[in-house]
Amino acid sequence: MLTRQPPDRARDSRTMRSGQPAHDGQPTRDSLPTRDARPARPGPRSSGQSLVEFSLVLGPLLLVLLGIIQFGFIFNSYVTMTNSAREGAREGTIYVYDRTLTKDQNDLARNNLVKTSVLGSMNLLGKTAPQFTTGSTWTTSGTTFSNGDLTITYILPAGITDSDPRVGWQITVSAKYHQDLIIPMIANLLPKDTGGRLQLTSEVTMVIN
Repeated sequence: MLTRQPPDRARDSRTMRSGQPAHDGQPTRDSLPTRDARPARPGPRSSGQSLVEFSLVLGPLLLVLLGIIQFGFIFNSYVTMTNSAREGAREGTIYVYDRTLTKDQNDLARNNLVKTSVLGSMNLLGKTAPQFTTGSTWTTSGTTFSNGDLTITYILPAGITDSDPRVGWQITVSAKYHQDLIIPMIANLLPKDTGGRLQLTSEVTMVIN
């Protein structure tokens, strides 16, 4: 004689035979999520490799940093000397000609005024040898006057009438500054003068009023 099982017991029997959870909504032991394994800590070999890679990168990085510092000093000196030469040329263009003096005496007075303006505009740069050399004596060659690292040249443009006050003439102020190279590695890559310094030349031309 066949007996009918209750619906719930029959469903549980079918679930047991099919390998599914025996109870609805209750996860089995195999279906529980598992915890991922923790990553292994780097060993001595990995740490040594990182140290070698860092040392390989440190050399070029340090060279770039020192190069930025050195070129910063060079750029500052060049800009300062350019401004100094401009200020000197400007003083030469507005010089008031003294008719109680000769032409040569006025040229000397104008040149000394230019020199004073250049030195006064150099700010914190070295104003004495070996960085920048000037003295009390000018060397004359035609219309070019030289005083150490400072050179002043007068040029008469075409179509301008010559006169003692040099009105309409062009005045060119050229200043040479000898920049110290404080970083040996960078100094080996740059041109140097006889004193082992980098020569920076600033030149400005204006018209005398």
